[in-house]
Amino acid sequence: MTFDIQTDFRPPAPDIMRDIVARALEEDRAHHDVTSRALVPPAQHGHGRFLMKAAGVVCGLDAVAMAFGLMSEDLELEVLAGDGSHVEPGVVIAEVHGPLRAMLGGERVALNILQRLSGTATLTRRFVQAAAQGGAARIIDTRKTTPGLRELERYAVRVGGGHNHRNTLEDGILIKDNHIAAGALRGLGIPELIEEARSRSPHTLRVEIEVTDAAGALLAIAANADVIMLDNMTVEEMRGVVDAAPEGILFEASGGVNLQTVTAIASTGVDLISVGALTHSAPSLDISLDIEAR
Repeated sequence: MTFDIQTDFRPPAPDIMRDIVARALEEDRAHHDVTSRALVPPAQHGHGRFLMKAAGVVCGLDAVAMAFGLMSEDLELEVLAGDGSHVEPGVVIAEVHGPLRAMLGGERVALNILQRLSGTATLTRRFVQAAAQGGAARIIDTRKTTPGLRELERYAVRVGGGHNHRNTLEDGILIKDNHIAAGALRGLGIPELIEEARSRSPHTLRVEIEVTDAAGALLAIAANADVIMLDNMTVEEMRGVVDAAPEGILFEASGGVNLQTVTAIASTGVDLISVGALTHSAPSLDISLDIEAR
């Protein structure tokens, strides 16, 4: 059996992943599973199989391995279809062996992470494939992530073939509508805000600004913005702005992006298409963990 495996994504740093997984286990009080302590002898072993119940892109097996490893050093995960694999229903993607009590304690956390990240990777892959039918635009995520899970969710976007926007507020300047409104109260327009942002920040940071119409985009172009976010603009408006702009400016499309519109948006020539749904609305992929006592 062959799998479509992507290998050009980078996983989160092990210490970051360990911290996230450890917090999830503690939240579930996984080491204090009173049911398993009452019913499962310490020496009893088990064998678990992660079974795909729906087609999708696998993501999160390193975190699953870490979850079980934190439950017991004697729990071992055997990966059969690695992160990035697109797998059909009925396929076993991993197996876990070892102490049954620890396995049951970590089961829910392991599945929660695997299902959630696989859902994000699967949705991202669908957007990437749809956008490719219209042009060369990259699909990127947003900061609309689950608090505490950002590193894992952004990894899932990369596994699905997407790319990441700025990770935190200190990673880049993005002048949004509320910044523009605040500046207007001081008598500052788009050109002045771009100049003020550039003069007060390191030269290594790009300056991006959000605009909602062609007039705003033209002002941003004249002010030499590095990146211009075209927010909730029509396909025709975006195409006109991109065609009129000089080379060297990156254009990001945002707002109103879904699987039905992304192909047309990509056809406008924008460089980036940001999709908040990748991390805030992706449905968890249906995966089960079938455990047998030994």
